[in-house]
Amino acid sequence: MEEAPHEEYEAQEKHPQVGTYWWIRQFILIAIAGFYLLFGIQLLVSAYRLNDPTSFIFTFYASNFMILFSGALLFGFIYRLMKAYRQLKRN
Repeated sequence: MEEAPHEEYEAQEKHPQVGTYWWIRQFILIAIAGFYLLFGIQLLVSAYRLNDPTSFIFTFYASNFMILFSGALLFGFIYRLMKAYRQLKRN
């Protein structure tokens, strides 16, 4: 099996091709991650209003997982968006 030359992969990494669909997809993903981040914060606040300790613990940990995952995804999507914008701005 033949392997592709290493220079070809380096050229693709240096000049990413991002079209309109890519930008729209990134903004949609940012909006979805932002929604789940806000929903997780709302769930965390509502967890403190619960009277049952078991329900509080489950709701508290569920909201923290939602905040953690959506925050990490939101950071990654924004980082990727900024990286592509800077790359396009340089070229």
